[in-house]
Amino acid sequence: MRTLATVSVGDELPELARVVSREDVKAYADAGGDQNPLHQDDAFARSLGFPGIIAHGMFTMGHMASAIVAWAGDSAAVVALSAQFRAPVFIGETIVAGGRVRSIEDRPAIAVLETWVRVERDGSTEWPVKKGEARVRLA
Repeated sequence: MRTLATVSVGDELPELARVVSREDVKAYADAGGDQNPLHQDDAFARSLGFPGIIAHGMFTMGHMASAIVAWAGDSAAVVALSAQFRAPVFIGETIVAGGRVRSIEDRPAIAVLETWVRVERDGSTEWPVKKGEARVRLA
């Protein structure tokens, strides 16, 4: 677990990349019970203007949470997590989660993180999660 003495404002979280597969999205739908056809049926997703099924927003946020937990060193240290979903994530894309320490609170010792998930698409960066925030307890 991270300690107050080893964390500074501006510290960057190591980026965590993952290719989104159809199997990942199906497994997430089964585990979470969200069987919305937007995440299961390419024809349905295309009828809504997407090129195919999209990953659940919470799947993307879960990837962001994995990067935060890896940085924190203990899942129990993550006391709050929020995100604004800004863009869809498509099958076969590589999502990259990251963040930085925005501030540190003393009592109790909490690192407040600015977090995000990005994807490179058509030569530009899209932000499925641009303004995430996490609060991580420090030892």
